[in-house]
Amino acid sequence: MAPTTADLLVERLIAWGVDTIFGFPGDGINGIFEALRTRQKQIAFIQVRHEEAAAFAACGYAKYTGRLGVCLATSGPGGIHLLNGLYDAKCDGQPVLAITGHTFHDLIGTHYQQDVDLDKLFIDVAAFNQRVMGPSHVTGVVDEAIKTALTRRTVAHITIPKDIQQWAIGDDHRSDANINKHSADLYAAVRSVPPQELLQRAADLINDGSKVAILAGRGCLGARDEVLELADRVGGPIVKPLLGKAVVPDDSPFTTGGIGLLGTAPSQDVLEECDTLLIAGSGFPYLEFYPKPGQAKGVQIDVDPARIGLRFAVEIGLVGDCRTVLRALLPLVERKRNRDFLKSSQDRMKDWRGLMKERGTRSDMPMKPQVVTYHLNRLLDDDAIVSADSGTIATWAARYIDIRERMQFSLSGSLATMANGLPYSIGAAVAFPKRQVVCVVGDGGFTMLMGEVATLVKHNLNVKVIIIKNNVLGEIKWEQVVLEGNPQYGVQLQPIDFEAYAKACGAAGYTIENPKDVEKTLKAALAHRGPAVVQAIVDPNEPPFPGKITTKQALRFAKALARGEKDRWDIIKTVLEDKVREVV
Repeated sequence: MAPTTADLLVERLIAWGVDTIFGFPGDGINGIFEALRTRQKQIAFIQVRHEEAAAFAACGYAKYTGRLGVCLATSGPGGIHLLNGLYDAKCDGQPVLAITGHTFHDLIGTHYQQDVDLDKLFIDVAAFNQRVMGPSHVTGVVDEAIKTALTRRTVAHITIPKDIQQWAIGDDHRSDANINKHSADLYAAVRSVPPQELLQRAADLINDGSKVAILAGRGCLGARDEVLELADRVGGPIVKPLLGKAVVPDDSPFTTGGIGLLGTAPSQDVLEECDTLLIAGSGFPYLEFYPKPGQAKGVQIDVDPARIGLRFAVEIGLVGDCRTVLRALLPLVERKRNRDFLKSSQDRMKDWRGLMKERGTRSDMPMKPQVVTYHLNRLLDDDAIVSADSGTIATWAARYIDIRERMQFSLSGSLATMANGLPYSIGAAVAFPKRQVVCVVGDGGFTMLMGEVATLVKHNLNVKVIIIKNNVLGEIKWEQVVLEGNPQYGVQLQPIDFEAYAKACGAAGYTIENPKDVEKTLKAALAHRGPAVVQAIVDPNEPPFPGKITTKQALRFAKALARGEKDRWDIIKTVLEDKVREVV
C-alpha cells in the first residue's frame, strides 16, 4: 500500500526527532491516527481528556526539555480548544507545533459540519500557519513549521483536510517546481555575539555603576554559572522574575528571589535603590516594579532585537542568547571591591526568610495555605520538577518553593492563564518518568481541567497534585478588595471533595486540614507509587499581599472593608495576625 499524506507527516516528525504527541482523537484526524498507530513504537501518543490540556502539556514539555512540543486535535471544536494552551506557549516563547484536521477539501467554506477555517483562526497565535494540499506538500510544510517554531521559539500550525490525509503518493500532481526531497530536517541554532565595541560599552556602563542589579529571566535558565559569576564580580543581587525562578538556587547569597506582586520585599528594595540594571533574558511585564525613570542606567540582553528597551529604557542592547553574550561580556567586567549593596540585600533576605519561616510554620486554624508549600518545599527532591497554576497559588509557590540543584519550575508567565499546572506536569512526567513531578494548584484552576487526573492514571504518570483548597477564586477576590476597593463578588466556589474524586479516577487521594498533619500526609503522598492528589483545606481569608504594600493598596483595602466586605472581621483578624497593620 502506497504511503499516504498522513504517513509522510508522521514519518517526517520522527525524522525531526519527535517522539511524543499530546492530543485527543476525532474523525477529522483519523488518517493521522492510523499513521500513528502503525508507528507507535517510534512515536508515543499521550491521550488527554481535553484538547486544551494537550496544548498545555506540549508547552510544558517544551519548557522542561527545551525541545519541540507537539499537540494534535481534530477539526472544528478540537482545534478551537487548543488555542488557550497555544497562546500560553506563544506568550512564554516556547516552540510548539499544533497539528489539526479540517473538513473535506472540496467542502471547505460550504457550511459543512465542523467547517471552521482553522488556518485563519490560528493566524494570530501561530508564526507559521499552513494548510496541507496533498502528499507532495506535506514534507516541505512540516520542515518549515518546525524550523519556525524552534528558531522563533513560538507556535507553528499545520492543518490537513481529512480526505487529503488519506491521499496516497501520486494521488496529487506534484508541480515541476516542487523538486522532491528539496528541504532538510535540520535546525541550525544561532549563537550570535554582539560586536566587541558594543560589549565594551556595556561593560563600561556596568563598571561605572555603584549599585548594580541583575534581573535574570527565563532566557538565563541555561546560564546559571555565568549569571552567578557576573553577580560576584559586580557585587550585585540577582532578582528573578517568576519564569526565571530556576536560574539560580534560592539559597544562593546573590539572589533576593522573586519580583512583582508575588515577589519579595528585598527584591523590590533592590530595584528601588540600584543605579545600574542589567536585564538578561527577561520580559517581566509589570512596569511599576522597574527603577523609576532617570534612576538607573541599563543594559539588556535578549535574543529578540524587538524586545530591547521594551520595558525599561536601557542605554545599551546586546542581542543574542544570554549564555553566549554573558561569556563574551564577563572578561570585560571589573570586580567591585565595595560590596555594601549586596550586603544590605543579604541582610534583608535573612529577615525575609525568617518571616517566611514564621508564617510557614504557623499552627493556628483554619490552616494557612503557606504552611502547605513550606513543608512541601522541605520534602522535594533536588531534581524535582514543580509546576504551579495561576492565582494565589502562584504566590505561595513563588515564596515557599526553593530552587535547589537541578530543580525545574514553571507556570503560565505572560498569559497567566488558569488550568496550566496539571497539564504542564503531564508533559514533565512523560519527558522525565524517573524524576519527581509535583503540581501545586488552586481549586479554581484545578477544576477547569480536573479530568486530566484520569490521564495521569491511564498513562501511570508519577505526578503528585497538591490542591490548595479555599473554595474561592482567591486572586480575583483579593484584586477586587485590595486593588479595586470593592467587596468580593462572584468568586465563591462550590466545594468539591477532591480526595473522593481522585480515588474515583483510580489515583491515590489524601486530605489535610490540620497543620500538624501536613508533613506526614505529604510524605505519604510523595512516597506513593503512581499519581496522587492531596487536597489541603485552608483559610480563604489569608491574603497574598505583595512584599511591599503601597498606600494606595492600603486605602483601597480599607475602603472595601468599610463598604461591606462580608468577611471583613475575619479578614481584619487574619491581617492583624500577619502583622500587616498598616493596611487597616
